[in-house]
Amino acid sequence: MFNRDTWKEIFLGIRKNKLRTFLSGFSVALGIFLFVMLFGFGNGLINTFDKFFQDDATNVFFIRRGRTSMPYKGYKSQRLIELDNSDMQDIRDNFPMFLEFISPRIFRGVKATYNNQWNNYTNRAVAPGHQFAEKTIMMYGRFLNQEDIKNKTKVAVIGRMVRKDLFGSDNPIGKFIDLNGVNYRVVGVFQDDGGDNEERMIYTPYTTQQQLEKSTDEIDQIVLGFKPSIGYAGAMQFDRQLTKFLKDKKKIHPDDRRGIFIRNIADDLKQNQQFAKVLQMIVSFVALGTIIAGIIGISNVMVFTVKERTKEIGIRKALGATPKDVIAMILLESVFITTVSGVIGLMLGIAVLSSLGETLEDFFITNPYIDTFWALFATIILICFGALAGYMPARRAARIHPIVALRDE
Repeated sequence: MFNRDTWKEIFLGIRKNKLRTFLSGFSVALGIFLFVMLFGFGNGLINTFDKFFQDDATNVFFIRRGRTSMPYKGYKSQRLIELDNSDMQDIRDNFPMFLEFISPRIFRGVKATYNNQWNNYTNRAVAPGHQFAEKTIMMYGRFLNQEDIKNKTKVAVIGRMVRKDLFGSDNPIGKFIDLNGVNYRVVGVFQDDGGDNEERMIYTPYTTQQQLEKSTDEIDQIVLGFKPSIGYAGAMQFDRQLTKFLKDKKKIHPDDRRGIFIRNIADDLKQNQQFAKVLQMIVSFVALGTIIAGIIGISNVMVFTVKERTKEIGIRKALGATPKDVIAMILLESVFITTVSGVIGLMLGIAVLSSLGETLEDFFITNPYIDTFWALFATIILICFGALAGYMPARRAARIHPIVALRDE
């Protein structure tokens, strides 16, 4: 089966049917190339979702106020819901079994000035727990602490880009910056994987901001982290219980979805990953169909090959070739064409994916790749289908009677 004469005959048959062999091999190579590319794009899409969510912790809820859309218990619709410090305390008191950290958010635009340098930035007035929600990485100094919150100190933690804009290469720790006419002492510099926009933030204690705003206790958002040990099911249960609790407290109709908003990052991540995987399965199925179409082409080539070599097969059988020998000869040629074409398509696809990197980020595809398992799986499936494509015409060839074959014109 694997002797020199056999391979000579295979290459002779390929040379006699160059165009048909090329077109069939091209179909198979194109099919597996598309499979690799589309499967890789699916992984790239998953990478994009992971990258989008990796800037923040995934065990986080963002609670945002809204306006009611339904009247309830004597309250009219279109009522603006307010969040305040008591809401955070109530969450701490009622959900200690779920809660890992909690922080308010107060957003303000500020003009920051240091000596003759100034620029406009976003100020987030927060609590120490906010560092864990945003995965804030401290480069120098420290983040806000409970003493800052308790004493309402005028301290600030600035982003890397803020430091670059205002201080250049100087060390800002311990120096004072002017935020809308109020001096804050810089106690830390942070960086953030979210990029330059996130690093143009300035963090200050929320209690200091509330004191400056006529001792109000209002806040814009609440950020809380749940214990990772409760898992996805526990997070969904916490989501439902927290929603019901806040709606009861704020007198919001149970069916009103606009009075208050809770964004569950864990649920968002899971849904997006599921969407990406379903999309990946669909495109992979399409690519697999292209592979099968190419293999059908190879089957047709083998049918023509058997027909053209009918007399030769008859002579072989007259000289003592067994049906097994005939099947092996035809089958080997089919598997050879399929394997070579498939490997070419596979290697080309992997090479193209490796070269793309982050060039497709604008299309939400980041670092596309294909797992070794799926690459090997596609290749094995390809060889199996190639063997199947050659087996049927090989079986028919093996059944040809030598006398009938020798009479073939």
